[in-house]
Amino acid sequence: MPDLSQAQPAAFNCEGGLVLNRSTFLMQPGEALELENFEPDIEGGYRRINGFRKFVNHIVPQTSDSSENILMVASFANKVVAARGEKIFSCGSTELASKILSTTAMTGSGTITVDSTTGFSSSGTLQINSEIFTYTGITSTTFTGVTRATSTTTAAAHALDDVVSESWTERDSGRTSATKYDFERYNFDGNEKIIVVDGANAPTIFNSSMTATDVSESSVSGSTIVTVFKSHMFYAGKSTTPQTLVFSEPFDEDGFTANDGAGTIKVDDNIVGLKVFRDALFIFCENRIFKLTGSSLSDFAIQPVTRDIGCVNRDTIQEFAGDLLFLGPDGLRTVAATARIGDTALGAITQNVQSIFDTNIRDSTVFDSVVIPDKTQYRIFFSKSGQGDNLTRGIVCVRRADKFEFSEIRGIKPSATDTLVVDGDVLVLHGDFSGFIHRQEEGNTFDGTAILARYRSPDLSFGDTGVRKHMQRVILNFKPESAIDADLFVRYDNESSDSARPAAYALDSSQVAAQFGSATFSTSSSAAQFVFGGPSQPLVRQSVEGSGFSVALRIKDGGETAPYSLKGFQLEYLVGARR
Repeated sequence: MPDLSQAQPAAFNCEGGLVLNRSTFLMQPGEALELENFEPDIEGGYRRINGFRKFVNHIVPQTSDSSENILMVASFANKVVAARGEKIFSCGSTELASKILSTTAMTGSGTITVDSTTGFSSSGTLQINSEIFTYTGITSTTFTGVTRATSTTTAAAHALDDVVSESWTERDSGRTSATKYDFERYNFDGNEKIIVVDGANAPTIFNSSMTATDVSESSVSGSTIVTVFKSHMFYAGKSTTPQTLVFSEPFDEDGFTANDGAGTIKVDDNIVGLKVFRDALFIFCENRIFKLTGSSLSDFAIQPVTRDIGCVNRDTIQEFAGDLLFLGPDGLRTVAATARIGDTALGAITQNVQSIFDTNIRDSTVFDSVVIPDKTQYRIFFSKSGQGDNLTRGIVCVRRADKFEFSEIRGIKPSATDTLVVDGDVLVLHGDFSGFIHRQEEGNTFDGTAILARYRSPDLSFGDTGVRKHMQRVILNFKPESAIDADLFVRYDNESSDSARPAAYALDSSQVAAQFGSATFSTSSSAAQFVFGGPSQPLVRQSVEGSGFSVALRIKDGGETAPYSLKGFQLEYLVGARR
């Protein structure tokens, strides 16, 4: 053990997030030059993100070919609704499964006998191995009215105890030339409904039983945007009338008689998106933003928010941290700041990570976003078909205190997203380009793929770039949720080829506190030993070697362990000669 009696300490908190627009020597010590698959934690530090898993193991059936991506995913009426190709499907909100008790059904008897049908719908779709079945009725132990080998699958032999699981049930079809969907959940008459638009077909309303009804009004057929404001349904984004808002009669999504309160509003720019916020309907256009106030045809009024800034994509607009966040041509912006500043030169909030936005605004074809309210977190994803998941980038934006902090996500590639709070549980869904639906914030992998997480500090000179520092020890402060499986790298002088490059130091998690219900106490074969009564935020002390005029710390985590937070560091060094 080296003599540390003369060592100089330098400590800092992990705060400030990813910063790419300043020299490493001008960054604050707690900021990050790399922060991939970590998230700024509202409780302080940088937390390795959670993973995602398939919502159900079954793919959403394709219409014509397997390359069709998910065009919509939405949580509604204790179901998940998904659109793929020309069809819309639904599946239960939880994965349901039973076991075959008799194989007689497999020879065409029209029934499937199982141990229980509890939780299954009275009619729907099932899957056994790779074969998909439909059924029209149930008893306590049978599915009746069974049709085999649906959705282009092939009939196959099945055995006793094979798993029968709920699959995707077709709810609507024939939606030719559909583009990415928009939707709105609403309740006009005491019954929960969801309305969907796809840019090509008539808007379609689904009740809680997933019965479909098309809106008959031709002027809103082909809309790409839909929302509810003051009990009117608003439609916009039709290719032939891109500057026009059409709104229905109050409490009637398919009533369009002017004398009964329906009407149209035209603005002087192409409408991109709509969002209700603070008793107004914000109208996002390509180059302008307006807001609609009032409550009915008699007093609706339009006023400009700004005529100099527009929105790049509707799927980036989210209510977040008491404001509206949206993607402008120069990065993320807030409506409050836009409205406050008016028509002057506006600054985006994403200057620290502007290079990522510049590249992806230019190159991406699909934009998506979600909000995770309990983390005060907004996530935006930049995707395009054919791009590898590991190349797909996203940005995490966290409002911490009075500022925004950012990190980067790699490995999540949505083609559609939805967020809904259900009984206090935040449900974050995304569909992908292969036809699967996933739930984010679940598990410790990206659907079985290890999460590669990286952190790099700025190059720290401790106020003097002319003095050599002989590093002695790094003390890391963690908040663990399980064992830590990560490596520490110490790099000198901007990672110059002439500087020392010590081998990786495996982080010692032996002092991680035992987590009741998630760790095995006193198991000698465990990769990391949990200490009963250990600190909840342990200090990991690691002796290190090497010297330089500046030093940077890297952490690389490629394991499948539970998340943890990096709270801060202390570096201890001896002062050497001046150059």
